[in-house]
Amino acid sequence: MSARSPRSPGALPPPDEIEDSAAPLIEHLAELRSRLIKSLLAFIVGMVISFTVWNPIFNFLTDPLCGALAARGQSCDLILIKLQEGFFVAVRISFLGGFVLAFPVIATQLWRFVAPGLYRSERGAFLPFLIASPVMFFLGAAFAFYVVTPLAFDFFLLFQQPGLLMDDATGEASALAQVGVTFQGSVNEYLSLTTRFIVAFGLCFQLPVLLTLMGKAGLVSARGLADVRKYAVVAILALAAVVTPPDVITQIILFTAVYGLYEVSIFLVRRVEKKRNAALRAEGLLDEDEADA
Repeated sequence: MSARSPRSPGALPPPDEIEDSAAPLIEHLAELRSRLIKSLLAFIVGMVISFTVWNPIFNFLTDPLCGALAARGQSCDLILIKLQEGFFVAVRISFLGGFVLAFPVIATQLWRFVAPGLYRSERGAFLPFLIASPVMFFLGAAFAFYVVTPLAFDFFLLFQQPGLLMDDATGEASALAQVGVTFQGSVNEYLSLTTRFIVAFGLCFQLPVLLTLMGKAGLVSARGLADVRKYAVVAILALAAVVTPPDVITQIILFTAVYGLYEVSIFLVRRVEKKRNAALRAEGLLDEDEADA
C-alpha cells in the first residue's frame, strides 16, 4: 500500500476533503435558517395577536399614570399630537407584545440549535442560564412597572400648578393669580417613557445572569469583581443617569437595584468557583494552596 504523499502548505486540499468539510457547514446553515424562520413566524403571530388587543394592553400600561392623576383628582387623559400617532402606538405595542409572546419559542429554537454542539455537562450548565434570563428580565420589568414608574410619575406631576384664582364678587383675578400648568401628555411620549423604564430595568436585571455565566466560563472571578467594586459604583451611577429621566428618585432606585444585583453576582460567582475547585480537588487536579490563591 502506497503512502499518501504530504501536501505542501500552499496546496489546495483534494475535492473530497472540501466536500466533507463543506457539508457540515451547509447543514448548520440550513438548520440556522430553519430556526430563524420558526422564530420569525412565532414573532409575527405574536404581533398579530397583540395588535388585536392593543387597547387593553395600552390601558394596562397607563395604570401607573392614571393612579397618580387620580390621587390628584385629575382625569386620566392623553392626547394624539399627530393624526397617525394612534396607529404607530398600536404597532409599537404589537411589537412589544409579539416579542413577549414569541420569546418561549425563540428561546427553544436557540436551545435546540446550540444544544447538539455541547457536551452533557455543558448542557446542564447552559440551560439554567437560558431559563434564568427571561425570569430576571420579567422581574426587572415588573419592578419598573409596579415600583419605579408610579414614583417617577408622582415626581413629574409635582410640577403642575393651578391656574388663575378669580374673585367671585368682582370677577377679577386675585393677587394669587398665576399661569395654570396642567399635564396633557402625548400617547406616544408616554408609551416611549414607560417602555424605556421597563426595558432598562429588565436589561439591568440580567447582570447576575451575565456575570455568573462569565464566572462559570472563567472570564471573571469573585475577587476580581470585588476589587473593581468602586469602579462598578461609578459605572452604575453613569448608567442610572443615562437610562432614566432627570429624576433623582428614579436614579437612586435604579442605582440601588443594580448595585444590589452586582453584590449578588459576586456571591454567585464565588459559589461557582467553590464548586469548580471542589470538583478539581476531587479529581486531584488542584491542591489546597492553589484553591485559596
